[in-house]
Amino acid sequence: QVQLVESGGGSVLAGGSLRLSCAASGYTYRPTTMGWFRQAPGKEREGVATINTPSGRSYTAASVRGRFTISQDNAENTLYLQMNSLEPEDTAMYFCAATYSSGLSFVERNYNYWGQGTQVTVSS
Repeated sequence: QVQLVESGGGSVLAGGSLRLSCAASGYTYRPTTMGWFRQAPGKEREGVATINTPSGRSYTAASVRGRFTISQDNAENTLYLQMNSLEPEDTAMYFCAATYSSGLSFVERNYNYWGQGTQVTVSS
């Protein structure tokens, strides 16, 4: 059973940076695709960035492209999301997700495993 634990959230001022981490465990074979999603109060959850773990190929949502970067440390079984130039609109609960399906997708039903989330709050 894949287990995902996020960390690194917090409160920052607009223009600041945060790096989220997602520690993955409980598996023999690393999930093929991992991603970051977020959900703001009163809004639906949306995909932020996703990565194919064997190749490192990634895709980032247009709303955060150029500001957010997804990366991985295979040796540490950890997924990262570097968030720069944060805006108040980035305030949300951020979730890590994983699947053994291939393909860089933001379709939530494709992801079988989810973390509990870490809160990011950006104030102006």
